[in-house]
Amino acid sequence: MAIMKVFVGLDYHKSVVQVCVLDEEGKVLANRKCENDVGEIVKTVRWHGDRVFAANVGICLLATGGWAWGAEQQPPDQRPNVLLLVSDDQRPDTIRALGNPIIHTPHLDSLVREGTAFTRAIAPNPICVPSRAEIMTGCDGFRNHVGVSSNRMNPELMRWADCMRQAGYHAWYVGKWMNDGRPTTQGYEESDGLFAEGGAPWWVDQVDYHGRPVTGYRGWVFQGDKGIKFPEKGVGLTPGIDKEFADAAIRFIRRKWETPFFLHVNFTAPHDPLLMPPGYEGKYDPEKIPLPPNFLPRHAFDHGNFEGRDEKLLPWPRTPKDVREDLAVYYAVISYMDEQLGRILAALEATGQADNTIVIFTSDQGLAMGSHGLRGKQNMYEHTVGAPLIFRGPGIPKGQRRDAQCYLRDLYPTVCDLAGIEIPATVQGRRLGPVLRGEVDSIYPAVFGHFADAQRMIRTDRWKLIHYPKVEKYQLFDLANDPYELENLAVGPCRATVFAELRAKLEAWQKEVGDPLVTE
Repeated sequence: MAIMKVFVGLDYHKSVVQVCVLDEEGKVLANRKCENDVGEIVKTVRWHGDRVFAANVGICLLATGGWAWGAEQQPPDQRPNVLLLVSDDQRPDTIRALGNPIIHTPHLDSLVREGTAFTRAIAPNPICVPSRAEIMTGCDGFRNHVGVSSNRMNPELMRWADCMRQAGYHAWYVGKWMNDGRPTTQGYEESDGLFAEGGAPWWVDQVDYHGRPVTGYRGWVFQGDKGIKFPEKGVGLTPGIDKEFADAAIRFIRRKWETPFFLHVNFTAPHDPLLMPPGYEGKYDPEKIPLPPNFLPRHAFDHGNFEGRDEKLLPWPRTPKDVREDLAVYYAVISYMDEQLGRILAALEATGQADNTIVIFTSDQGLAMGSHGLRGKQNMYEHTVGAPLIFRGPGIPKGQRRDAQCYLRDLYPTVCDLAGIEIPATVQGRRLGPVLRGEVDSIYPAVFGHFADAQRMIRTDRWKLIHYPKVEKYQLFDLANDPYELENLAVGPCRATVFAELRAKLEAWQKEVGDPLVTE
């Protein structure tokens, strides 16, 4: 496809440019901000690789501030739609195209083939509510308050949905809601398939697929934006619930609008309770599912959540039989969600919007599922602090993988960057566009994680140090040579220098963010 026009708007006060790349039919191929120099503009155009055939450049100079565009200014309906798909407690190693030969995820596999996957994204505070607050605010818990000092998001932070609406987007919400307020009080103009607390009057005790008492999503119910409840759709999780979320997303996608949309879809899969989806009985044979390489009957010490709800989902000690049986249903739930995700992607195709929609798939965090003797989240190991992350859409390189470290909070500024929207000053996250385009290999030399007052973590490209302040223990892992985190190098003298350097950086970060553990 030939690029026929490149419009560049310059703002001398901000020392940045806005670049809009159009094809011969006037369709927008890219719309982003970059540094005010010719080299950055060229990189933006070259980003499209062999699609670049010829280009005419129109430049509109503006010395007084604000953006200036030529007669063919990009209309709002030419900007890309944004479809954000978020699963719940999905380990990063549960996508076939990313290395799991057991699980079947054909539609996630297609996103991997048609887009770019980040293999080292993390949820720094791996719990549902803080992770989702991080996504919606573009900030960590020390700034948005959730999971650190409050369960309510900092009102001074610009919500992602508000930002998109101010830029002329519709902002719609589907699925699980666990944060304060409701979607319509946090920037979204409308929700469909909203699933939240409020169904306690209709709750009846239930058991999961293995006959264990249900402790997750008790009393949750579908409801409308004005609080009307729909218990007839089920109270608590139901085996086919993700179809309801897909149906709601498809209803939004089929709407006829003149402006682009930001559609945020939140599945409950594969969070507990584990219920066998319809048609998936026998999909996975527990006896043929391998145990995680770092399976243990019990964690070596109390990591700070031994008595938490998640850890009580399996009896101590963990047994191979229990873990394999859980994994069989866990995989089935993910495969069923993948089927519903495929229906959503098919709706984009059927409505002619697939080529102009940025699709992002991620999860709020992973899950232990028997790794390191744990069942739940609330830990700093790769299987849990890691999150799958895939981008697909206009201008996104196909079939690529990036090992740059990043956070969930980076999604917000990255989408703003890709859609040509100014990133709000309150956003802490960083845009991943330079990594997507191959301009840089990394953004963060180190990333940090935390859980309650029990765990603090630093991870570099090679090393990870975890501190457990309540029991005053450390773990040091060489991730390059020990990806399953089996050998703790903190207990011997051979890596004393690495340990000291990482400990100093971790403590410096704690002071920088105002961590109560070092400021009290």
